[in-house]
Amino acid sequence: MLERLPEFLGNHPILSGALIAIIALILYTEFQRLTRKYRALPPAEAVRVMNQEDALVLDVREDNEFTGGRIGGARHIPLGVLKQRVKDIERFKESPVVVYCRSGARSAVAASQLVAAGFTDVTNLQGGLQAWQSAGLPVKKK
Repeated sequence: MLERLPEFLGNHPILSGALIAIIALILYTEFQRLTRKYRALPPAEAVRVMNQEDALVLDVREDNEFTGGRIGGARHIPLGVLKQRVKDIERFKESPVVVYCRSGARSAVAASQLVAAGFTDVTNLQGGLQAWQSAGLPVKKK
């Protein structure tokens, strides 16, 4: 069976290239996950960090998203201006910080930016506000 692999690869260069690209993307994603310097926690664990460790909760969604509802006590700094406004939260560099957005993707970027700015205990809320609401956790509307 393995002796026919070179023949298959030669006869199907597009499929072979796609397979190599997919494998490379999987390896890159796993490498990024293993080398990140922040935690990624589901809502229940993030609640524990917020309550027991008195964490700063940082909402990095855009202004129009923030007005639709937020996690109680969250501070709002949109991802697009986080680098310029990181000085506003510098006093939390040694404290736990839980970052969230709508789905968890933008907050992962924000978490990386905070770690690069010297924050030592950063957590990304996995699944963002969507996962928070799906877990039945409260959202403030005002």
